[in-house]
Amino acid sequence: MQDKLQAIETEALEELCSAKNLVEADSIRVKYLGKKGSLTEILKGMKDVSPEERPIIGQLANKVKEHITSELDIAIEFMKVKEYEAKIAAEFIDVTLPGRKPILGKKHPLTQIADEIVSIFHGMGFQVAEGPEVEIDYYNFDALNMPEHHPSRDDRDSMYITDGMLLRTETSAVQIRVMERQKPPVRVIVPGKVYRRDSDLTHSPMFQQVEGLMVDEHIRFSDLKGILVSFIKQMFGKNTKYRFMPDFFPFTEPSAQVLIGCTVCSGNGCKTCSGTGWLEILGSGLVDPEVFKAVGYDPEKYTGFAFGMGIERVAMLRYGIGNIRLFYDNDLRFLQF
Repeated sequence: MQDKLQAIETEALEELCSAKNLVEADSIRVKYLGKKGSLTEILKGMKDVSPEERPIIGQLANKVKEHITSELDIAIEFMKVKEYEAKIAAEFIDVTLPGRKPILGKKHPLTQIADEIVSIFHGMGFQVAEGPEVEIDYYNFDALNMPEHHPSRDDRDSMYITDGMLLRTETSAVQIRVMERQKPPVRVIVPGKVYRRDSDLTHSPMFQQVEGLMVDEHIRFSDLKGILVSFIKQMFGKNTKYRFMPDFFPFTEPSAQVLIGCTVCSGNGCKTCSGTGWLEILGSGLVDPEVFKAVGYDPEKYTGFAFGMGIERVAMLRYGIGNIRLFYDNDLRFLQF
């Protein structure tokens, strides 16, 4: 038994001298002092030792255990110091090196464009109005002169929550709310989110729109054209090509859509503009007298115009982005514009 104890002591110390790191040192501790270690197994066999030898063997076993434990503690402390020094050396920082500039984010392009649109129209005397995104049929359709059979009222085009209540399809609904509580003159723009069942390169189920409304006595189509041409030149540049083309909207008469030269292909024709070289930027027209009647305005006394544009569409043209869905892909590069 004494020979075994001395052999264990010698073997443990030799292995400890060869240990290179804390993992190997801990492995030695488990091998000799663990619950199933060599020294522990001998101590468990003390019951088989004769009463005369038991004190001698017990004393020797404790001495060996203390020696191994002491040497392990010294070795582990030494290894900790060495590992710490190695870590410090690896993490050395040269304070004389120039610092790294932090990456500063910017507003999303859609937010930048929305702010710029509001600023341009604010400079022309328009005030900002807001309204609910969850709307009722009356404000979203009825008061805007949309008949019950109009395609946009179908649940294949609009997102209904319950019968008679839906996510607004356009911010035009707010113009009704504004005219209900304000007598002419009225000059407002309404930025906000709208929702439609539509998705392709240039359409998204949720997008942002800016509605514009101006009502007063003697408002003419030429006033509408002057306002929109001024906006186009401020937003896209003085040399931007544009077109006014006849169109139809239930809430305006006469109506026109406004197109500008496609900035993605410089007017040469691409997927974004369907090969035409032109992209519709907004719809517009003089407010239909039926809309005035719905809000209690005298259509014999007052005239006005309305227009609506998609902020994403403007951003696509401004930055040459060919797919509207890219704005909502959470690409961090959009925050570096």
